[in-house]
Amino acid sequence: MSAGTDIFLHDGEVAWTDLGGGVKRKILTHDASVMMVRVVFEKGAVGAPHQHPHIQCTLVARGRFEVTIDGRKAVLDAGDSFIVPTNLVHGVVALEAGELVDTFTPRREDFL
Repeated sequence: MSAGTDIFLHDGEVAWTDLGGGVKRKILTHDASVMMVRVVFEKGAVGAPHQHPHIQCTLVARGRFEVTIDGRKAVLDAGDSFIVPTNLVHGVVALEAGELVDTFTPRREDFL
């Protein structure tokens, strides 16, 4: 298990992971208690419905997304945000190309 990143992280030092289907992810700063992740979507790409025990807070950095959390839907634009309490089923559809910045607590060990 990784102890985490240094206090400062330069974007160019971290590679993207292609998740397929027009989605890619970059792990940013993290330690055992928290993790920040950038996720980029092509227009029409889907973040399939899923659940996890982590609390997730997400910022729509750019683009427009249809977000579904526990059966509730909303269309969110750049600057909007959402929170996903532990174990609720959630997913997104990119209505245009865009980027989400996810923060998880605790860290997503499955991403490392």
